[in-house]
Amino acid sequence: MLKKFLYVRSWKELGLDTLYDIAGSVLFAMGYYTFAEDGGFAPGGVTGIAMLIRHYVSWLPLGTLTLALNVPVILACLPVLGRKYLVKSLRTMVVSTFFLDVVFTRLPVYDGSRLLCAVFTGICAGAGLALIYMRGSSTGGSDFVIAAVKKKRPHLSFGQITLALDGLVILAGWPVFGDIDAILYGLIAVVASTIVMDKVIYGAGSGKLVIAVTDHGMKAAQAIAEAVDRGATLAPARGSYTGLNKEMLYCACSNNEVFRVRNAICGADERAIIMVCEANEVFGEGFKEPDTTV
Repeated sequence: MLKKFLYVRSWKELGLDTLYDIAGSVLFAMGYYTFAEDGGFAPGGVTGIAMLIRHYVSWLPLGTLTLALNVPVILACLPVLGRKYLVKSLRTMVVSTFFLDVVFTRLPVYDGSRLLCAVFTGICAGAGLALIYMRGSSTGGSDFVIAAVKKKRPHLSFGQITLALDGLVILAGWPVFGDIDAILYGLIAVVASTIVMDKVIYGAGSGKLVIAVTDHGMKAAQAIAEAVDRGATLAPARGSYTGLNKEMLYCACSNNEVFRVRNAICGADERAIIMVCEANEVFGEGFKEPDTTV
């Protein structure tokens, strides 16, 4: 009954979700509290709005204020995201609030270089949010909006959507903190967060796509199988210049396998034309399973 209520298939899955929640929340709290608290800029998101409010009402706890601001956003996005996403996110929000208001308030705040504050806010928060997103959850607030947009526009990356939504919060930092540098440092934090977020989320499943035009497709495919135990796909092709019939070979592989795949193809057909492309995410047998949690 409890597993059904929490929308998990097993206790192992719940344990893994909780582990990611804790790790992600620690990094998120470190970014927003340790580095952004005295940074003099708003790093975006609902937590960034909470930081702007705290500039005038400093006695309000950051995590609790963020949680309160999340309520209308949650209600607006619920029809798009569904109850499962809401339940998982509520658990994450409680964990992140605990680290923001209880744990990190007892730790010293970094008060050094403003530039370093912005950079490390982005690095820590981006890595933390990426871990949370990878388990189909969020810290609420703008994350709900990001997830809703991602569901409607899956071709957009989490980092791109975050960068677009955080713009207004960053601009609001100018009148609050009293200088235009607040915008610049806020942009640095969000750009750093965007880069780290996309690298963690998409880098975890990234690889290479090797494409070859060859006269000996089956021989090359067999050579690849022997070299790295990877399958390949063959398709008929025709050269536009020569008019000769060729074969097009496709092979998805990991980054550290691409050199051996290329050498295997060259060994089977030294006249083959080989192209190596980036593959941000590779799903299926031998790679990671597609995320269907949202």
